[in-house]
Amino acid sequence: MLEMTREEFEELVAEALDRIPPELTRLMDNVAVFVEDEPPADDPELLGLYEGTPLTERGEWYAGVLPDRITVFRNPTQRMCVTRDEIVAEVEVTVVHEVAHHFGIDDARLHALGYG
Repeated sequence: MLEMTREEFEELVAEALDRIPPELTRLMDNVAVFVEDEPPADDPELLGLYEGTPLTERGEWYAGVLPDRITVFRNPTQRMCVTRDEIVAEVEVTVVHEVAHHFGIDDARLHALGYG
């Protein structure tokens, strides 16, 4: 397993977010991105998780709520990758995948687009 510090991994997540086109990031609303070491115990290989209400499902009732949460999990990503380049690529796919959920894109469509 290739290991990198939490700070290095957080920087990869930030860089992946920076590569999302500005016309999309401007539309992101009330969402925070976090890095955690391990996913929930019931899904130990999970690389990322979106928790919240997608933009496509928000209505008049959506006000005064906590931000949506995107979490990228460091250790399972490191366990599945052999090289730093693989980690960089996997982090980018994971970030795009979770941001897409914020926009209301489901797993089936993401898999079809290559972000499975």
